[in-house]
Amino acid sequence: MSKRILLIDGMALLFRHFYATSVHNNLMKTSTGLPTNGTQGFVRHVLSAVADIQPSHIAICWDMGKSTFRNDLYDGYKQNRPEPPEALKPQFAHVQYISKACGFYNVSLPNYEADDVIGTLATRTASEPTNTVYVITGDRDLLQCTSHNINIWLIRKGFTEYIKYDLHTFHEKYGIHPKQLIDVKAFMGDSADGYPGVKGIGEKTAIKLIQQYGSVDNVIRHIDQLTPGQQKKINHDFDHLQNARTLAEIVCNAPIQENDLFHKMAYTLNRQHLLDVCQTNELHVTRKFLYTLF
Repeated sequence: MSKRILLIDGMALLFRHFYATSVHNNLMKTSTGLPTNGTQGFVRHVLSAVADIQPSHIAICWDMGKSTFRNDLYDGYKQNRPEPPEALKPQFAHVQYISKACGFYNVSLPNYEADDVIGTLATRTASEPTNTVYVITGDRDLLQCTSHNINIWLIRKGFTEYIKYDLHTFHEKYGIHPKQLIDVKAFMGDSADGYPGVKGIGEKTAIKLIQQYGSVDNVIRHIDQLTPGQQKKINHDFDHLQNARTLAEIVCNAPIQENDLFHKMAYTLNRQHLLDVCQTNELHVTRKFLYTLF
């Protein structure tokens, strides 16, 4: 039987909704003083997606800290990011507790990022061609996982606005195959993740090079066909180019050793249970939101 699988980057939702409300100093605290604004936004966003997609299976994917195998490859990887605000820190554990209480399957993997967990689960669950996978994320890197039955929804704003990609819309936008986005990122680098590519080659030029030559390796093989300026830039930053390609690639075969994965991810909406979770944990804004949603 075909399945509708929803995979969500949990930290992306937590951070987004924390900052969306904390900017107005709206922290939403429990009677014990625990901030819940990020957690409540997370729950409302997931449930809005459930109402929209009506998944049969859900997994919330989490990062496990700042250090992953990519830090072993490049010391500066994501080291440019500031420490999270004090009001956000206690919500890291709390949001995962609430996620589990709501019946969502939490999954993470030491030494890997949430993107790698998502890429692995998406690839694994989409191997059955009748299944349809929906990924909700704020990270464009996951577009490389787009396929005929893997849809990537990039968070735009609020709880329901996305830039939605399937294989057709991806090709219309970029004119390349999704996996070739890795080679585009190799040229561009990623300032948000703190690693350089080829200085002076931005997205537009990188896409043109990959459209014409297909891969970083093939660009290098035909480097004498490029402009003198492009040749100089690539030769100067050759090591960055090779390193950036490795850092940009999402792992789609991470060692997630889970038995009965579909059984653990299976989800059935239970409105009363969700209301009880919100009441018990003083998520009053989310409880009111539930009445409008289901």
